[in-house]
Amino acid sequence: MTDTQQTLSETARIARDLIRFDTSNRGEGDANPEAEAAAYVSDYLRELGLDPVTIESAPGRASVVARVEGLDPDLPALVLHGHLDVVPADPANWSVDPFAGVVQDGMLWGRGAVDMKDMDAMILTAIAELLRAGERPRRTVILAFFADEENGGVYGAHHLVEHHAELFAGAGTAISEVGGYSIDLDGTRAYLVQTGEKALDWIRLRARGTAAHGSRVWHDNAVTRLAEAVAALGRHEWPVVLCDTTREMIDAIAAIVGEDPEQVDPEQLLLKAGKGAGFILASLRNTTNPTVLRAGYKHNVIPDAAEALIDVRSLPADQPGMLDEVQRIVGPDIEIEVVHSDIGLEVPFSGEAVEAMTASLRRQDPEARVLPYLLSGGTDNKALARLGIVGYGFAPLRLPADLDFPGMFHGVDERVPLDALDFGHRVLVDLLRSY
Repeated sequence: MTDTQQTLSETARIARDLIRFDTSNRGEGDANPEAEAAAYVSDYLRELGLDPVTIESAPGRASVVARVEGLDPDLPALVLHGHLDVVPADPANWSVDPFAGVVQDGMLWGRGAVDMKDMDAMILTAIAELLRAGERPRRTVILAFFADEENGGVYGAHHLVEHHAELFAGAGTAISEVGGYSIDLDGTRAYLVQTGEKALDWIRLRARGTAAHGSRVWHDNAVTRLAEAVAALGRHEWPVVLCDTTREMIDAIAAIVGEDPEQVDPEQLLLKAGKGAGFILASLRNTTNPTVLRAGYKHNVIPDAAEALIDVRSLPADQPGMLDEVQRIVGPDIEIEVVHSDIGLEVPFSGEAVEAMTASLRRQDPEARVLPYLLSGGTDNKALARLGIVGYGFAPLRLPADLDFPGMFHGVDERVPLDALDFGHRVLVDLLRSY
């Protein structure tokens, strides 16, 4: 069934509309501007009687912020935020047009369906439901829709935090993506609330050699030297290390599946989550994944330099010594350049915000088991943390047990169930009323 045959909820319709704005972000400042998507969001907020502010960090690189006054002005404000950019998608690899917002098989398909135009839509319609009913959230809510998250927020959240911090005045907590979704643990549905995220170091490896004709016997080959370093780093087995968040998560999962966490290997235990293990497995160790190779310009010329981009994600406590360890692995002849770096985060799985998120989930799904987890990736909560704002990942979705949700992030045929979007909308409405 396609969207021409099915009536969509407002949340699904807005998510579909946002997907149709191709806001592909190729990184390092090369992106399709978010301006049109930002204008769409701004118009929607203005129709609700709000006064949104649009900030451009560079031509077309637009973020939108709006403040909704709460019933209790003495409570710290909540930043409810999403991002408007997406990673690129090659249509040749997809079964649908990634920017058409196709609805079929009970799902919304397209780049951004889970990362994270679904949450953008849920935020918009949740605040709309309250305002249209003449209600206000319990506390002041700062709505933010950032540019450039897929590039580390340089032109988005970090720009606003550095140059427009007043927009977030009075905020104490923030809620955004990659948390609140359900996983299946041997038949028990559990929701992962993100209470931490790994540190981020995007680095460039550079090997140097001597240029020469491609037909020669040549031992000073930059490509060979780089390839050896990339292979060594990409194959390196980082040890499992538990932090407070992952230890608490492991204990909770063990209790659900009836295992003794002291007797079972943590990675084996997480496999009980099936396809939902995609992100949480990577929370147990540091990772160093090669992602881009660049070298040479002609078939018969040995180049004098070769480069590789590496995505380094470390546990928050390990970041200070991480690049020294990378240098040891690749060898002293390989140059390391930091392209972008950001902090790791970890907060306790306790307190009013966690209790409110848990209660809102359980009011919509009484069987919900709620667990903390450490995100292997990163969010714009990193930027907001620089203002002392405590961030969580909570984009609530009740998902089918067999859906590979982690595989949808930056993957092919990204899609989200329509009923999951409406579930998330209801949870966020409840949260805005109660937190």
